[in-house]
Amino acid sequence: MRPLLAVSNAIDLLNEKIGYVCNLLVLLACLVSAANAMIRYAFSNSSNGWLELQWYMFAILVMFGASYTFKRNEHVRVEIFYLTLSERGQLWLDMIGTLCFLIPSCLLLAYLSWPFFMQAYSVGEMSGNAGGLIRWPIKFVIPAGFVLLALQGVSEVIKRIAALKGYVTIDAKYERPTQ
Repeated sequence: MRPLLAVSNAIDLLNEKIGYVCNLLVLLACLVSAANAMIRYAFSNSSNGWLELQWYMFAILVMFGASYTFKRNEHVRVEIFYLTLSERGQLWLDMIGTLCFLIPSCLLLAYLSWPFFMQAYSVGEMSGNAGGLIRWPIKFVIPAGFVLLALQGVSEVIKRIAALKGYVTIDAKYERPTQ
């Protein structure tokens, strides 16, 4: 079980680092948005590249922030039924839901979005707007985000199995296994 928990910790660390980057992107997106508005209204000058940069940062926040949010157990959940279960029942429900729904869905979406990225990459897709940015890097965020979420799902399953076997207990706030 220790090697699996080491894998889980590595995935958690990766998504934690990505979460910190996403937190910085929130600030950067606000600054770019404010600066773009100020330049547009004060100097009657603007660029589509700045608007697209905001969209790109938002896309990264959503796609990469999902795995960070899942890791921190701050995702949306219908808790009316969940809260009536025992701790062991909650662990089983989390594990089954992640194995049967989350991981397969994420892997399917990553697989289906890969050609979308590859087609954009192969032609060097650019924005159709004057002054716009290249498009293929942001299209890579889609499959990458789903893979990161699937990986975090694997980490959560490992932690649930370890908790069910009594190797660790799960800190309910941050989903950290404690020895």
